[in-house]
Amino acid sequence: MKKKFKFTLAYQILAGLILGIAVGGIFYGNPAVETYLQPLGTIFISMIKMIVVPIIVSTLIIGVAGTGDIKQLGKLGGKTLIYFEVVTTIAILVGLLAANIFQPGTGIDMSALTKTDISKHVETTESMVDNGLIDIIVNIVPTNIIQSLGEGDMLAIIFFSVLFGLGVAAIGDRGKPVLAFFQGTADAMFWVTNLVMKFAPIGVFGLIGVTVSKFGLQSLIPLGKLALLVYATMIFFIIVVLGIIAKMVGTSIFRLMKVLKDELLLAFTTASSETVLPRIMEKMEKFGCPKDIVSFVIPTGYSFNLDGSTLYQALAAIFIAQMYGIELSITEQITLVLVLMVTSKGMAGVPGASFVVLLATLGTVGIPLEGLAFIAGIDRILDMARTVVNVIGNSLATVVMSKWEGRFDPEKEDTYFAATEKLA
Repeated sequence: MKKKFKFTLAYQILAGLILGIAVGGIFYGNPAVETYLQPLGTIFISMIKMIVVPIIVSTLIIGVAGTGDIKQLGKLGGKTLIYFEVVTTIAILVGLLAANIFQPGTGIDMSALTKTDISKHVETTESMVDNGLIDIIVNIVPTNIIQSLGEGDMLAIIFFSVLFGLGVAAIGDRGKPVLAFFQGTADAMFWVTNLVMKFAPIGVFGLIGVTVSKFGLQSLIPLGKLALLVYATMIFFIIVVLGIIAKMVGTSIFRLMKVLKDELLLAFTTASSETVLPRIMEKMEKFGCPKDIVSFVIPTGYSFNLDGSTLYQALAAIFIAQMYGIELSITEQITLVLVLMVTSKGMAGVPGASFVVLLATLGTVGIPLEGLAFIAGIDRILDMARTVVNVIGNSLATVVMSKWEGRFDPEKEDTYFAATEKLA
C-alpha cells in the first residue's frame, strides 16, 4: 500500500526556506524585501523568546525539586560540566585541525572580500573584557531576578531556578502547591510552543528572504573555501565525534537526528537554537530521558556546551591568521585553545556571542581584529551550521547524562522512534 504523503512541519519549514531563497534571489538588493519580510521573522523570533524564559524557569524548578537531594544534584551538575568541557575542547581541536590541514585562508584575494561593519561587536567585547572574567562569574548571581528575567540573562536565571527548586524540595509538603503551579506553567507553555511553531514556516520565509536579498548568493564565492570547510567540518563532527559518543552510550546519532529532524531544520533556517529549546526538551523526555535531567542539562548546555560555536571560532581564528599570512606556532595555537575554553563560557548569552568571543580571543595571539569584518557578511550562513551542531550536541548530552546516571529508558526510546518513523 502506497504511503500517504503528509505535509508535516519539516516540509512546511522547507517550503518556507525555498520560497524565501527564491524571493530574496529575485529581489536581490531591493530594500522593500527587508521592509516587508523582516517583520515576519522578527515576530516569530520574539514569540519564541517570549516563551523560552518561562519554560526554562518552570522546568528547572520542577527538575531540581524532583531530584530533591542536593548531593545528587551536585553530582549530576559536576558530571554534566565535565562532559561539556571535554566535548567543547574536542570541538576546538577539530576546528584547529581542519584549518591547519585544509588551509582555507591561504591564497585569498583580500580586495575581493566585502567588509562588514563590526563596531557594535567591538563595543560589546570591550565592555565584556573591561569587566573581566571574575565579574562575569560574580554576575551569575543576580541582584534582581525580575531584571534578569526581563533581560533573558540565562546564567542568572539558571542559578536562581536551581536554588529555588532546592528550596521547594526542602520544605516538603508545603512546597507541593508551588510545584503544582510550576508544573501547570510548564504544561501550558508547551501548549503555547506548539501553537507558536505553526508560525515557523512564515518566520523562516521572512528571515531567509531578507538574508539572501541583502547579501546575495554571490557573497559566498570569495569566502567559499571557508563556508565549505565549516559545513564539512560540522558534518564530520556530528557523524564521527558525536556519533562515537552516541555509540559508546548505546544509541545512534542518526536515530537522534531523525527524531529531531523538524527542530534541526528550524534551528538551521532561523540560525537560533532558542527557537527549538522548548520542543527539544519535550522530545528528549519522550525519547527516554528523565524530566529532571532534561530540565537541568539542556538549559545549562545552552550556556556551556556550544560545540558548533567553539569549533567555528577555532576554525575562523586560524582562517583569519592565514588570510593575513600569519603563521601561528604550536604554543600560540595551544594558547588559542585555552583562551577559547574560557571565553566561550564567560560570554554565553551575549548578543552576537561567536563574534564577541572571537574578538576577545584574536588579540591574545596577535591576529588582526579587522579580519572579522571580512567574514561578517556570511556569518549568518555559517551560523546556521553551528546552530544545528549546538542543538544536536545538547540533545546528545541529555542522553549521555541519563545513561551515566543509570536512568535512561530504552523502551521509551524504541517506542518513540517507532512512532516517529510512522509519522515520517
